Formats: sequence, structure tokens, C-alpha cells
Amino acid sequence: MFPRGVPEGDLRRTTGTPEPSGEIEEYRCLHPYARIHLPVAPGCNIQCKYCVRKFDCPNESRPGVTTRVLTPEEALQHFLDAKKRLNNLTVVGIAGPGDALADFEKTRETLRLIREHDPNITFCISTNGLVLPQYVDELVSLGVSHVTVTINAVDVEVASKIYSHVTMMGMRYSGMAGAAMLVSNQLLGLKLLSSRGVTCKVNCVVLRGINDHHIETVVEKVKSMGAGITNIMQMIPVRGSAFENLEPVSIETINEIRKRCGKILPQMYHCRQCRADAVGLLGEDQSLAFYGADEPVQNEPREKKGLRFAVATKSGILVDQHFGKVDEFLVYEYREGRVSYIEKRSIDKYCVGADDCNPREDKMTRILSTLNDCDGVIALRIGLVPQRRLEESGIHTYTTYDGIHEAITKIAGELSGEEAV
Repeated sequence: MFPRGVPEGDLRRTTGTPEPSGEIEEYRCLHPYARIHLPVAPGCNIQCKYCVRKFDCPNESRPGVTTRVLTPEEALQHFLDAKKRLNNLTVVGIAGPGDALADFEKTRETLRLIREHDPNITFCISTNGLVLPQYVDELVSLGVSHVTVTINAVDVEVASKIYSHVTMMGMRYSGMAGAAMLVSNQLLGLKLLSSRGVTCKVNCVVLRGINDHHIETVVEKVKSMGAGITNIMQMIPVRGSAFENLEPVSIETINEIRKRCGKILPQMYHCRQCRADAVGLLGEDQSLAFYGADEPVQNEPREKKGLRFAVATKSGILVDQHFGKVDEFLVYEYREGRVSYIEKRSIDKYCVGADDCNPREDKMTRILSTLNDCDGVIALRIGLVPQRRLEESGIHTYTTYDGIHEAITKIAGELSGEEAV
């Protein structure tokens, strides 16, 4: 998250490094301003091969980790409580634990509530940039002044080695197609933000043998799109991720890359890769003191308690029915690698003809009530209005044409932060 607890005007540029070349420009925090990260956005629309978000250890410090996920109302109260205890709290950031824009309704409401109580607070968000172009105007209107975009590659072939898939408008894209969509939207979003006066930082995770040769190209490209600073970081190995056995590059190598890239753009050296619920000064995270170390962890592995899916199917074998034509869903549970049929659930068809396909609030409300214990809905197709209502209610939507068991196994693996086998 930029500026890590310090508004833009309080970042001071210095020159020089441990090597007396004088060529690198560093940004370091010189003033003791505190920040708070509010973990209100659990959803994510991409799967990075170095990331697993399915668990939390209260003593772990890395991006994507939080002790609990807050509602916007809880986030407001958490902010107000923190402000009473930290008179130097000047920055509110939303950095997940998923992607701030993948759960934008929650992000928007959180920022709106806080702005009503504090018109002077600095807003920062962190995003992977997949849907950034469509939210630029709203971010500006909400008063977001700093945005961090994680861009690990600007070459589609390189990017395809870093991301398993992306999900856009309910459709999943993998390989070169998914990578191309992600990279183009990241760069467009960056350009649009910078043109509106938003301060943009780009995070870049260095992956040995994958993008370590490509970082300078990334920095040159994001500079041309308006980024003002880059934060080049080590990968943190995470058990269960596709890259869990990938050896991180050394700090010495990171600093060598920063030195070269410092000739292109200023480099950040003070990043601590904070948790999604960090509170306090940089390097002095007080989140446990604010949440309580003995509070129950609420985002335990979802697979441990089982995952439920409502499937739109005519055949009972394939996912082969449009959401709007369903009058009964088959409900399945995925637990410990096994898919089990639970029951049928009848609903009123959302769409019963050409004259009755408009949004029906009462009908959708009943559908949501029927599916309220489900983690996801899997259908051949789904319209934008019901998709949005389901996602807003915390029920993920997936479109595919596949065998029921195969589809559930793949999706459950992704929800658990793992690659399905």
C-alpha cells in the first residue's frame, strides 16, 4: 500500500545507497504517521501462482492475510476506535485480503462511511488492476488519492507464467488470453488514474527464472503510463501455492535490480509487505493489539468446513443450463477432495419468457434466501443483474460447460487457494 502510512507530501526523496554511486533515488518514511488497513474485500479475481489466501495465522505478516474480514460498518467502527488510540492516524488503506476492486461495493461503502466522519483522511487502495479501468471515475469521486497496482510483467508470455487464471464478468480465462486481458487493463487503468492526478505506485514481485530478467522493462513501461514510483519486492514463499518451492531471489539481487531501475523511476526501499489488517507505524504493526490475539480466526480454510455449490443442470451430469431458466438447483458439497450430492432446491424461474426477463427484485430476493448457505452458483450462463446480486450477497458465480463433479473440483480448488489436480 502506498504511501505506507505517510501522505505523498511527507515522502522525502534522498539520494545515495550503501554503494556510493549516488544514482539511485530512494523514498523513505521520515515522519511518524500511522496507517490502518481495513480488510473488507475478501474476493479476488485472479489467481497468482505465488499466492494462497485460504488461511490466517495471527502472527503472520504478509499481503493477503487478515485475522478477520470486516463489513463496511465494522470497518468504520474499527477506524474510529483506532483513531482514538492513535492520534497520528492519517491514512486508510484497503489492500484486500483479496482485491479492493473485486469487492468494490464493500470498498466503496467503507470509504464513503469513513469520509463522512473524517473529511481529511488520506485514502489508498491496492489492486491487481484487472478491473481498474472501469472504476477510475468512482475512485476519483471517492477521494482516493493513492493507488498501488501490482504489475509483475508487461509481456503477455511472461505474465502467462505467473497467473493461473483471471475471472472477468463471470468468465474464467487462463494462459495467454487471461494474461493479455490482465496486462492491458493494468496499463490502461494506470494511465487513466495518472491522467486524473492520482498518485500511482507499482508493486513488482521478482520471481526467479520467470520475470527477474524483465523488471527493467516493466519499470520503463509503467513510467510511460504515469507511475511515479515502483516497489520491487521479494516473493514470500507460501506453502500450498504453485510457487511454494521456487527459491526467492536474494535481497542483494533485489537491491541490484532496484539500483538499475532507479535510473528510470524512484524506488521504494521501506516497504514491509504488510498484512491486510495492519495498524500503526510502518514496521510496528499493532493489529493484534486492536483485534485481540485471542479472538477467533474467522477466515479459516473454507474447505475444512466444506464448500456448497448450487448447480444449474438439466441433465444432472453436466453444467448445461442458463441461470435464468432454472426452476430447481442441485446442491453439492465439496469436502476434503470429495464431491457429494446434498439435495434439490426449487425456485421460481428468474426469466420465464421474453416479456419477463427484466430484473425482479422480489424473485431475486427469494432466490438469494434459498441459496444463502451456498458458496457459489455454477451455471452455463448468467445475466449481469443476477450475477451482481449474487456476488453482493457473498455467493460467487461461475460459468462453464463441464461435468458437474469436474467443475466443482476445479472451482473448490481455486476457492481454497490451490490448483485443482
